[in-house]
Amino acid sequence: MSLYDNGVEQTIKSFSPDPSPARMVLLVDNSLTIRADVEKLEEATREFVYEIYEGDKLLIVGYDDQAEIVADWTDDAAGIEKALKSFRKKGDPHLFDALNAVAEEALRPLTGQKRVVVVISDGLDRGSKTKFSEALSKLQEMDITVYAVQAPDRTRGAMRRDTPKPVQVIDQLATGTGGLVFPIDNARVAANSICDELRKNRYLLAYSASGIPFGDSRRLLVLGETGIIVRSKSAQPPN
Repeated sequence: MSLYDNGVEQTIKSFSPDPSPARMVLLVDNSLTIRADVEKLEEATREFVYEIYEGDKLLIVGYDDQAEIVADWTDDAAGIEKALKSFRKKGDPHLFDALNAVAEEALRPLTGQKRVVVVISDGLDRGSKTKFSEALSKLQEMDITVYAVQAPDRTRGAMRRDTPKPVQVIDQLATGTGGLVFPIDNARVAANSICDELRKNRYLLAYSASGIPFGDSRRLLVLGETGIIVRSKSAQPPN
């Protein structure tokens, strides 16, 4: 195992499995034009209810112009099933504002725990005050991993001014924080894979940065031994 910080190889102090319970936010796009009906969004969300491990907790948040809690931190499958009936489609997708809100209000108080956001969306943002770079930087700074259950791109790849395309948003959220992307049509596989990974294949790595200017944004690269695939966040924002 090797770790590079801004191209400088670092000495790893510890590397150990982390089987601790996860705190997982399911962030669901409820906006009017998403190319998935309410039943598809419910189905994709529901899969996680039956795949989480003992001790894991889910927070389900639907967003359009605003982010609203659909089900507060819970592992109660019956309660979540009932709450999902409140999904609806309206308004514009303020994804970046929603990411910022769940990071600050739901996950920052849980510092030290395993924190994850699962974005169920195509990645389109329309109207957020938060910039994409700000949202991604905050997630990296807080060590929050983002997975995505990706709906079809409603813009069909159209160029966008001042923000990445939806497909790029999804890709950069996942690769920038060490997560993965799954298609919404494979939601069951997504839920199973994500929950298994968080409990069985999650590790904690510690090192003391050496030869790196303090306060700078840093690029991170973690390499496994031959045949071992390693994912981690790709950057550490300025301290």
